[in-house]
Amino acid sequence: MALTRDFKQTVVERAKRDPQFAKAMLDEAATLFLNGEPDTARLILRDLVNATVGFEELAATTEKPSKSLHRMLSKRGNPNMDNLAAIFGAVRQKLHVGLVAHTVDAA
Repeated sequence: MALTRDFKQTVVERAKRDPQFAKAMLDEAATLFLNGEPDTARLILRDLVNATVGFEELAATTEKPSKSLHRMLSKRGNPNMDNLAAIFGAVRQKLHVGLVAHTVDAA
């Protein structure tokens, strides 16, 4: 019998032990949001929250119920910009990084 491991669990564990990977996940989530792929961005951000801040600490930081944050970052979630900014802010603070948007010419 082959040993298998849940992909999400693997990603979360890697983000916990590898700060560069966690930063890359944050970059990817922000890029996906800005490029019109919010469904995928929310799922990546959810995994990143699980690996870094945790939903209970995020709830305390954002003053939003944990259950609401879980819904916001679900596949069908619909967080408003204020909530997204608060979530990104909490994760950025935990990772000690900033975000800067750059424009590039589309091919």
